[in-house]
Amino acid sequence: MAALGGDGLRLLSVSRPERQPESAALGGPGPGLCCWVSVFSCLSLACSYVGSLYVWKSELPRDHPAVIKRRFTSVLVVSSLSPLCVLLWRELTGIQPGTSLLTLMGFRLEGIFPAALLPLLLTMILFLGPLMQLSMDCPCDLADGLKVVLAPRSWARCLTDMRWLRNQVIAPLTEELVFRACMLPMLAPCTGLGPAVFTCPLFFGVAHFHHIFEQLRFRQSSVGSIFLSAAVFGAYTAFLFIRTGHLIGPVLCHSFCNYMGFPAVCAALEHPQRRPLLAGYALGVGLFLLLLQPLTDPKLYGSLPLCVLLERAGDSEAPLCS
Repeated sequence: MAALGGDGLRLLSVSRPERQPESAALGGPGPGLCCWVSVFSCLSLACSYVGSLYVWKSELPRDHPAVIKRRFTSVLVVSSLSPLCVLLWRELTGIQPGTSLLTLMGFRLEGIFPAALLPLLLTMILFLGPLMQLSMDCPCDLADGLKVVLAPRSWARCLTDMRWLRNQVIAPLTEELVFRACMLPMLAPCTGLGPAVFTCPLFFGVAHFHHIFEQLRFRQSSVGSIFLSAAVFGAYTAFLFIRTGHLIGPVLCHSFCNYMGFPAVCAALEHPQRRPLLAGYALGVGLFLLLLQPLTDPKLYGSLPLCVLLERAGDSEAPLCS
């Protein structure tokens, strides 16, 4: 193993002949340089993503439809080009993942149905308390709520709402594509899967750093909640991406969390039905911790591309792969 700058980053050794596969996993620059290339590539992607949001200069708030439409254009262009960064990284480092680029980035059919359903179910269990709070505060009953949700007119209205499209479709898809599907394959050979789960949110935080200036400018919410949600959520979806090998699960969970927002714990403490509500919060967290490993068991999702990548690099005992 080769250390990078003494700060804990490492590149999985591939120089041991007894573990070297027929096609070399690495064949290019030294391990330290490979790590620097990985970090620089991820930082470049993060800066490009954030920079694309500010190509259009405007004094309007971020929720204005005109601002949203312009940002849609630039962020979709950057996200569409982001796989090219992974291709360039592969050429510069000489790493051969053993699978196609799309498979490595979580675009595959094997295990797609459990990958779409189980992570979303797990996330909804975590949000049991906020879901109970939402139902208690909703003026309509469950039957009426389901009618609204399933009505074609409601969906048509959502699809013409720029804020809804941004929060539920464009942001989840583009952020997970750039910050999970593109970055994790570049980080994993350098840091290993476990550290990559916590390294990836650092770049994800860069993508949300611009929110601080907008929140300070328009005084919409706290800075702390932005950093906390970006760090915790970024690590969670990175974990889901590694354990399932699919992009669809993190995207759906991201969309759901954007809809729910940060749990209003303070409001729950002052709620008229505080006791059952707090019990729901505690039960949701407990069940989430209990089901986290079983519902993300890699056996449910088939061969995991990142685990295949690390096996070719000589690490056949990556902890998140089993």
